[in-house]
Amino acid sequence: MALSDGVKRRALARAGANGNGGDRQIMQLQPTLETERLILRPMDIERDLDAVCEAYADVETMRYLGGKTMDRAQAWRSIAMMLGHHQVRGYSFLSVIEKETGQWVGRVGPWFPEGWPAPEVGWTIHPDHTRKGYAKEAGRACVDYVRDGLGWTSVIHVIADGNVGSEKTAEALGSKRLYRLEDGIPGVSSDPHHVYGQDFNTG
Repeated sequence: MALSDGVKRRALARAGANGNGGDRQIMQLQPTLETERLILRPMDIERDLDAVCEAYADVETMRYLGGKTMDRAQAWRSIAMMLGHHQVRGYSFLSVIEKETGQWVGRVGPWFPEGWPAPEVGWTIHPDHTRKGYAKEAGRACVDYVRDGLGWTSVIHVIADGNVGSEKTAEALGSKRLYRLEDGIPGVSSDPHHVYGQDFNTG
């Protein structure tokens, strides 16, 4: 994983060790990360909206993300929420771009809204780009980033019950199943979810 010059310079404040850092923290630049096949850059509501709409309109993609597809207006507001999350927390999901084609293939990155059990790295991949290992590749870059760039001491992944693909991705990133959320996630879903995670201090 390569960090952008903006991340390397890091003249702005780092998030706290628990990934929160407080709502009034000095803002940190959104990073641009690079892997062998992917570029992870800040989300851009104009450039990314069409591809996000395609993903969010797909039943299988949304099955484990609250269970409901979104129309274009809802997708726009979802991106705006992620941009707002960066304003509050200092970090958020990144758009994942395929180097070879320049296509938007998903969103992956750090996330910790109100109601979440702990700071996480999450992922959603466009249906045209599943089964290529992109969630694992981008997820690994983001796990490295939150540990080395944001100073987190641990990370979780909140995964809906039955989402075997994401469970395998979490395990490939070195995380283990920690506990079950029987009542789901406030504001997202009342369905049971599993929390996977890892402590960077113990591995």
